Amino acid sequence: MTMARVAVWVLIMMMAVVVGGTSAARAQVGDNRELVNPNLASADELSELPGLTGSLVDGLIERRPFLTMTEVDAYLSGTLGRSELEELYQALFLPINLNTAPRAEILLVPGIGDRMAHEFEEYRPYLALGQFRREIGKYVDDAEVEQFERHVFVPIDLNTASDEAILSIPGLGQRLLHEFKEYRPYRALAQFRREIGKYVDADEVARLERYVVVK
Repeated sequence: MTMARVAVWVLIMMMAVVVGGTSAARAQVGDNRELVNPNLASADELSELPGLTGSLVDGLIERRPFLTMTEVDAYLSGTLGRSELEELYQALFLPINLNTAPRAEILLVPGIGDRMAHEFEEYRPYLALGQFRREIGKYVDDAEVEQFERHVFVPIDLNTASDEAILSIPGLGQRLLHEFKEYRPYRALAQFRREIGKYVDADEVARLERYVVVK
């Protein structure tokens, strides 16, 4: 092999390492701005949604933060029927963790059936939403992939996530972005709880923690 070919081969390998090494850092929450987040919505926003009466709205707010969509569904299903919930979840949804959500929680995503829920599980663990788009795109068109993506997330690595990935966490702004990065490198989630707990209360730490991991 000539020196020129060696140089080209080394460059290709370096590029592969860079691309592979950043895939986890780009993991993020799907673009869910069109959905109402039950942990963040105001009483007025919740009251505008189908089926949510004053008492249900009050109950949602009192029980926050919900750490899974399963918890949201367990509360609401005590009052609303399944057809009412299916309509509501077109507008109200808490993103699910693609790597840990049980089958029952995946099935809460609008438009999901058992076959597609199986495909969601088939490709675990997901390192980034790009992987989710690629794999699920084998079965449905781009518009449907985009629809599913609004309801899911891949946890971000606290030590490598980009600003864009961190800011994709619902309700997280520039101030907390700075604090998330200030304490790198994190050695454990207990450190994250302790440091971020200086700025927000325990409920908010718990809400944020569901979107992150330490690798």
